[in-house]
Amino acid sequence: MLENHLATDRVSPQAARAAAAEVLEATDLVRRFGPRAAVDGVSLRLERGACLALFGPNGAGKTTLLRMLGGLLRPTRGTVTLAGHRLPGDGDVRRLVGLISHHTMLYAALTARENVRFAAECQGVVAADAATTAALTRLKVLDRGDTPVRLLSRGLQQRVSIARALVHRPRLLLLDEPYTGLDDVGARALTDALRELKADGAALILVTHHLG
Repeated sequence: MLENHLATDRVSPQAARAAAAEVLEATDLVRRFGPRAAVDGVSLRLERGACLALFGPNGAGKTTLLRMLGGLLRPTRGTVTLAGHRLPGDGDVRRLVGLISHHTMLYAALTARENVRFAAECQGVVAADAATTAALTRLKVLDRGDTPVRLLSRGLQQRVSIARALVHRPRLLLLDEPYTGLDDVGARALTDALRELKADGAALILVTHHLG
């Protein structure tokens, strides 16, 4: 069960500047599944360019918390605000979020390029073709862009899935064991992409079992 050890107090006179920089705020999040509380009273704030890592054993509630922070799961109690908007919010708010999971969730019959471009179009990306090419290039998988993903290895599928999650350059990026299945080339490409997003002001929340 995840409990709150992350909250910080607002202080003046920096409060106004902190609020302007803030990307995400969660207040007293609770999620119950029947009688069991998977997440119990977690509060946190993340500003632009912040990176938060969540460690814990299986069943600790890490993925449940991640899903609530992205507006993918309604809390039993508590609130999540992203860029000043209450989640889950409308499409414009949800476009601020990207999710990288160890489940690729790709359309097997579509090519790598078609999967990423479809996500770009759904997210309202201007110049979706150019953004798709840039995302595939960033993850070192452009040369497989016209291959149906069902024919790609597990590691290459993961790279395509990551490219899809990054194509709209989200302000909040949720990462659930994102390095699963990646070889050294893919892992370096992901790390470089995360550094770039962080430098650009995105906030990152990473769930992992790997301390390295």
